[in-house]
Amino acid sequence: MSSNGENGGAPIQDDFRSEQFPVAHRPEEREAARQRRGAFPYRFPKDRRQLHGDFDVKENARRLLRFFYFERRLMQAVGAWTLAIPEFEVKVEAGRHLFFHADAAKNLRDRLYEQETSLKKIDDYRDEEIDRFIDELLSAETTPEFLVGLHQVAGKALEIAYRHHIDTTDSMADAPTIRQLKRILLDYEPMLEWGEQAIEAYIDGGVDEQRLATWRWHLQELLRSIGGITGSDPRGEAPIPLRIDSKPFERGTVPMRDTRFQTLKTTGDYDVGDGAPRFPKETYAAERLRFVRTQRDEVDAIEAFGTFLWDIRFMDFQAEYDLARITWDETRHTEMGHRVLQIMGYDPFELPNRLTGSTCRGPMEPAYAMAEINLFGEVGVLKTIGGFIKDAEKRNDRVLYHVADFIRSDERTHVRKGQDIIRVMTDMGMQDLELRTRELFTECLVSLGAITKDMDVFTVSREDLEELIGE
Repeated sequence: MSSNGENGGAPIQDDFRSEQFPVAHRPEEREAARQRRGAFPYRFPKDRRQLHGDFDVKENARRLLRFFYFERRLMQAVGAWTLAIPEFEVKVEAGRHLFFHADAAKNLRDRLYEQETSLKKIDDYRDEEIDRFIDELLSAETTPEFLVGLHQVAGKALEIAYRHHIDTTDSMADAPTIRQLKRILLDYEPMLEWGEQAIEAYIDGGVDEQRLATWRWHLQELLRSIGGITGSDPRGEAPIPLRIDSKPFERGTVPMRDTRFQTLKTTGDYDVGDGAPRFPKETYAAERLRFVRTQRDEVDAIEAFGTFLWDIRFMDFQAEYDLARITWDETRHTEMGHRVLQIMGYDPFELPNRLTGSTCRGPMEPAYAMAEINLFGEVGVLKTIGGFIKDAEKRNDRVLYHVADFIRSDERTHVRKGQDIIRVMTDMGMQDLELRTRELFTECLVSLGAITKDMDVFTVSREDLEELIGE
């Protein structure tokens, strides 16, 4: 057997049939067993798996650790780009795909722990070559370039590596790894297919296909130079120059929207931003529309939680995973809001999208930005959503009751998880954190012109902030 666990291709059970390990048959017992088998009436499906694989536990764990690290880095990378993606559909899919990579990382982490690798070793693992590849992928100059790196290079290479591992590891002894990889591939198949279609849409819309092809080749060669996903493939020369050598990656701080949107940049109050109320205040019709628009505008929450994940990368895996799951939840809220606006008879793009909260959070330290959206935004939602659900049920507003019911359960979970995430971000006491957050957001709202300079943190209440920022 070689050092990486390979045994030359012969099934392991053949070793036990050699003269090196003789068998002590008793003829009468063998004959009795044959007769019992012959009399047994059921012919169940035959197990065709071979007790054989190319990897021992050590080599299996080495490869899984690289898989885990790629998935963790891709999760972080998508988070870093959430603010910078303008196109609505791509930003929404980014929130979903971010969680797919996070969940893949978690599944691999769980399996590694079963294979005698401590959680500390897993979480502390770093690879400078993989980091360099991810940093170059992040240096994409446009969203189409980012998707090429994310899906057509990294994603496709991981899919191939997973399928190869499934085919070559021991299908009996290592069945748990195979099961985890197959679960990951259930997400990969639609994710990569969507990526292909999105890139085709960009090309059909005028993006330079040759430029994307050049970038794809550049990243493929860089991945090849580090031995591919497993680190075991033949290595080539790294392409020269790399973008990161002249300009290291920095995440965006400004929330981007595509040209279909009109935006509210100085207020989160829809009535103010629209120029006049669409329905009389405090009526069910007004609250109904406000609730649905708020969900559509949770596109800014995709940006927020994705950015937090990037900003606290490597501080705590569980916090990263929880942020990834919250990001996916906010993706679903955005999709539900968009769809319900259509059901109500609106073109969702006819209603301005508010940017106030995301504009303030974008450049802010993660603890304060997280405190705003968690302590003010999501807690604020829970204050009112119960009454709204009761009103919707009483009026037989089935669509609004349905979506609000699911959203409430999500927000309750977010508030609970948010407290743990904040504790990872800062050791400030909650009272001090809330006060400083109010100060920072008051300053931001003054700079945007949403409130006057003579207002301060003591005159702007948390309810004012909830209304002005629009959570």
